[in-house]
Amino acid sequence: MKRSPFIHNLELIAQDSQPLEFSITTRPDILKLHTRIGDYEIVFLDQQTIALGLPSNQTCGIRFRAFPQYWHNTEHGGKFLSIRNLSYNTTGTIVSNQITPVEGGYEVEFLINSGEDCTLAIDIYPAERSASSLQPFSVLRSEAEQRWRSWFERVPKVKEKYVRKYAYAWWVMANNLVSPQGKLIYEAMTPSKLGYVGLWLWDSALHALAYRYVDPVLARNQIRSMLAHQLPNGMVPDAVFDDGIVSTIDHPIFGEVTKPPILAWAAIKLHEAHPDLTFLSEIYVPLVRLNAWWLSMNDDDGDGLAQYNHPYSSGLDNSPLWDEGMPVESPDLNTYLCIQMTSLAQIAEALNMTDEAAMWRRRATALAAQMIKHFWDAEAGYFWVLKEHQPIKTITPFNLYPLWTGQLPAEVSQRLLEHLRDPKLFWGKFMLPTVAKNDPHYDPESMWRGPIWANINYFFIEALQNLGENQMANELRERTLELIQSQEDMYEYYNSQTGKPPASAVNLFGWTAAIFIDLAVQASRKHISPKKVENHEE
Repeated sequence: MKRSPFIHNLELIAQDSQPLEFSITTRPDILKLHTRIGDYEIVFLDQQTIALGLPSNQTCGIRFRAFPQYWHNTEHGGKFLSIRNLSYNTTGTIVSNQITPVEGGYEVEFLINSGEDCTLAIDIYPAERSASSLQPFSVLRSEAEQRWRSWFERVPKVKEKYVRKYAYAWWVMANNLVSPQGKLIYEAMTPSKLGYVGLWLWDSALHALAYRYVDPVLARNQIRSMLAHQLPNGMVPDAVFDDGIVSTIDHPIFGEVTKPPILAWAAIKLHEAHPDLTFLSEIYVPLVRLNAWWLSMNDDDGDGLAQYNHPYSSGLDNSPLWDEGMPVESPDLNTYLCIQMTSLAQIAEALNMTDEAAMWRRRATALAAQMIKHFWDAEAGYFWVLKEHQPIKTITPFNLYPLWTGQLPAEVSQRLLEHLRDPKLFWGKFMLPTVAKNDPHYDPESMWRGPIWANINYFFIEALQNLGENQMANELRERTLELIQSQEDMYEYYNSQTGKPPASAVNLFGWTAAIFIDLAVQASRKHISPKKVENHEE
């Protein structure tokens, strides 16, 4: 679902039409491009328009290429029309507006006498809309600055040692938002505009955790964005793009594809911060249908344990746990479902459905017992993944996942905790590796075969807190915060030997930012109390 840019080869040009070299100063609200004739400044005017402030009293402008279906000049610039449309205009005096055919499209050279406080706007939009009059750039710059000040003023305070990275994390949470368009029904956050320009199921749940501190409606809309595309059978798609959804995929095998069921778990966290019974009522039945899909359509042997039929549905795309093929019964999936049913019980209780709440708690307890019966190896002390009822003895944190349920016998929990704190396996300066360090499949550079992922650490921190293992929870939380702080950007995953991002790890990564925010707030407060903000009208 990749789409080429609408604008290509954008250049800043001087009076002689030669490109201007520049250096950049960045702030959340503005880019300043320093050239030999003065500064170009760039801000967002709105969700679809960027505004350039031109150097004062210069003849200067821009040159770019576009590939529309047709174009025409306008009084203050020009307009290109296609699947996406583009217009450009200025408050300055146009010197030249040359549009030259090139292979497959057009090259635009737009020169302006800037005078004072000149604006040049570029507007990319999906449907024809009336042109709005441009304001002086100083007004637009002030408005952009105020939007960002308002965003940062809403965030909870954290300890000084987290502040710099915390501010950057909040910038990522704003930068990665996309406006409603096509299948994207709500404003929502992409994992990264550098690698994942769409919405993914479990990413959306984790993004919501951070948004609950600043905008409860935006937080709820991350969950709504995915449930809006629930299929008739109850499944929720893996991903949503403006031009389609991904519910099946043909690699590495063909099959339906989704992501782990954590929406109910996230919804309860939102409700605890900003109670909203209307929202819980809205999502309850869709979440019940999702739970039913997992347990009715993904249990070939009818033993009450759900299976993965596609590796991507696990979220652990290239984990060695899937090397022997699909389907696979796995303790991580059934732990998610156990947590999901416990969360559904909490939602039902909030909605005064006491009988249903009791039913969900019974089902969660029964599923935990079934995991012990089928997955638990008392001699080895692991919950094994099963392929055709035979254990896959690759050691990963996912063999310890049932700790999170809080429903294990004490002796089982203690065995799992011993493995978790073992420095030969998982514990240490950089943790938690997604494959045990002494396992033959361990590769600290390869995605889900050994690197550290912030979301997995987050789930284990919560599991340890729930068990009262506060010292371990605090150590894992602090190591996770230190790991993320040690690198300049927010990365998708980290090498578990060096703490550095592998070459294939995407930066500006959403759930790493969201988790850093939530853990920094936790570490800065004895009791989490998201800052109350005025609820926007829905």
